[in-house]
Amino acid sequence: MERNRKGLSVWQLTMLALGTVVGGSFFLGSSIVIRSAGPSALIAFVIGGILVYFILTAMSEMTVAYPKSSSFRSYAEQAFGKGAGFTVGWVYWMGIVLAMSSEAIAVSILFRGWFPGISLPLLGSIIIVSVTLLNLLGAERLSKVESVLAMFKLLAIAAFILIAIGFVVGFGTGGGGTPNAGLDVLRSENWIPGGLSGIAGSMLIVMFSYSGFEVLGQTASETADPAKTIPKAIRYTTVLLVGLYLAAMASLFLLIPYSMVSVEVSPFVSALSLYGLGWTGSAMNIVLISAVLSTMLASVFGLGQMLHSLAKEGHTPVWMKDRTDIPYRGILVSGGSMLAGLGLGMLLPSGVYLFLVSSGGFSIMFTYTIIMASHYRLRKKHGGPFSQQHGLRGFPYTSWLTIGSLIAIIVSMPLIPGQGGGLVAGILFVIVFAGLYTVVKFRKRSVISAKPIVRVPARMSPFSGLAQTEVSEELTIGVHEEVTNSKELNANDLEPRK
Repeated sequence: MERNRKGLSVWQLTMLALGTVVGGSFFLGSSIVIRSAGPSALIAFVIGGILVYFILTAMSEMTVAYPKSSSFRSYAEQAFGKGAGFTVGWVYWMGIVLAMSSEAIAVSILFRGWFPGISLPLLGSIIIVSVTLLNLLGAERLSKVESVLAMFKLLAIAAFILIAIGFVVGFGTGGGGTPNAGLDVLRSENWIPGGLSGIAGSMLIVMFSYSGFEVLGQTASETADPAKTIPKAIRYTTVLLVGLYLAAMASLFLLIPYSMVSVEVSPFVSALSLYGLGWTGSAMNIVLISAVLSTMLASVFGLGQMLHSLAKEGHTPVWMKDRTDIPYRGILVSGGSMLAGLGLGMLLPSGVYLFLVSSGGFSIMFTYTIIMASHYRLRKKHGGPFSQQHGLRGFPYTSWLTIGSLIAIIVSMPLIPGQGGGLVAGILFVIVFAGLYTVVKFRKRSVISAKPIVRVPARMSPFSGLAQTEVSEELTIGVHEEVTNSKELNANDLEPRK
């Protein structure tokens, strides 16, 4: 019990967040960004880092104010009502399920290089089942696994940066007539080959490379002192993440011309192979596999927490509600849905990977937009920052800037071929879940209105504070929502008859 009270530490939270963030979308997906934007991809990653800082700061402020919410979905519900909480929760969950299904496909392809005799569906199923079962161990034990995998990924990125520095200062030279490492590589390239549209179109993949930090907001209930732990973890995550990404991308552009990067090969492998380190391909595959697996581990944890949060508000079927701190049912449902997504990916054409990633990317952008809008609405209601120490600086201008930028990223999705389908799918998710909530709410109202009205004289009411008028006045008893874990009526269950 003492261990539970102690909760997750700042370092464990930081590693859990980095384990979610640094995944295949950076090691593999960055090749799409490089081909679209060239060296100006650095600008895209800087813009992404600024947006991440604003979003994390806003989320930190709300987390400190509402540490028991257990999900950023709850902030949307407090700001805009239950319909918004229902919609953003399910859109996020669906998008991440599809994105993690695509990650399972990617890591299965990598494993296939070592085990060519095993079919991709079987490999993918084994990976998803293993990740799901590991999540059943609980947040604290999972964070230890994540710490190891996250450190492995971060060390791999740091090692690549050191190798690049070695080549730049003269440790080695380019082979096959390529220019020497350093500024010579950049001088031979067009720095902004795709123009502003190339930067704008690549922002979805860039932001998806940063995605996952929202898990910090979902772990508030797992910490002993969220007001101190969460803001520190967010600062460490932001500094480490943005710093490593920018250093790694700058190192890439000092080693290899962007025109030699292939969207089918990790740009890090291409760069090392260009300088005679082709043997690092197998080592990089291990890094890629660990990166994807750690992302899946942390993402399934976040998916389970999301379903747990939705279930507490009655936004899921009753049987999904867990009675323990570990969201077993949410984790199992999420794992089963990822298996279904894997089957979908195997049935659809080869372009399904980008479709699944872009669908997940839309869900992430939509979620971040709602997070910022919720923060803005709650700040306006509150009349000032929730916390003077952790408040969003430049409010409300930084809120407007971030929301406008996120909307612009969503609108720019079709600028890269293959992302248009993800945009359409994401919009359909929003329409379907918003419509589903409306239909369910209408049916509940219809059922309530069809129930017989029971009139109780005020003198018979057990709630003495409610009877303020004449003894002959009557009260109408109406059941507004299902009351769980209690068979007694609240004062909220009684309304004056109109």
